[in-house]
Amino acid sequence: MVDRPTALEDPLDGRTALVTGASSGIGAATARVLAEDGADVCLAARRVERLESLADEIRAATDAAVSVVPTDVTDSDAVRALVDATVERFGSLDIVVCNAGLGVDKPVAELTDEEYRLMTGVNVDGMFYTAREAIPHLVESEGNIVFLGSMSGNHPRPHNPVYAATKWWVRGFASSLQGSIGEENVGVTCVNPTEVRTEFGSESGETQAESFDEGEVTEAIEVADAIAYAVRQRSPNTVLSLDLYRRDKISHF
Repeated sequence: MVDRPTALEDPLDGRTALVTGASSGIGAATARVLAEDGADVCLAARRVERLESLADEIRAATDAAVSVVPTDVTDSDAVRALVDATVERFGSLDIVVCNAGLGVDKPVAELTDEEYRLMTGVNVDGMFYTAREAIPHLVESEGNIVFLGSMSGNHPRPHNPVYAATKWWVRGFASSLQGSIGEENVGVTCVNPTEVRTEFGSESGETQAESFDEGEVTEAIEVADAIAYAVRQRSPNTVLSLDLYRRDKISHF
């Protein structure tokens, strides 16, 4: 019998993971899952108290070492300091999850300059800054980088074209980045969920956790498990794109 990577105990033992947007939702769930799989984790987001609470929770539940680095991913200097701090603390960087993202749910004609820049700053610039700083370390470790995309990056999103455009950018960037650094044994993945019951949507009012009942749409832990599957992949394999859709979603088209 062969060893199945998804069935191994502590499949990420000895590896270091950095998760952005880790203070809630998919980011927090991903940090928990990666730590449960044996990785040490660095938690990055702007809400320090939430990061510290999550770090304490992970330390109590696992043997993982955990660090907290408050970071605004729209600030390139802050992202550079985040990656440097992670490598200094743990000695290497093997897994990066570019999860920080948000949406302002308004038609284009109603978006302010600030709302437009907020979405593009977090969803595009933040992804780029994180990838740029992490790549040299991932080349060294032959690691994995995961980008949180969206079904909106695969199909039109008529009621929020700007958010959709940022996710089309993420998907295109991830695919092209795999072509750029794949020969250096870095795996690149874009995970594309449909609605997830998280705080997403808070910038516009009602969150998806408030909009949907439990069991109606995807849960954060289910996306986190998909991310964990992707980062377990070792050379020569990668999961380039993973679409985690609600079963009835395509019927809406």
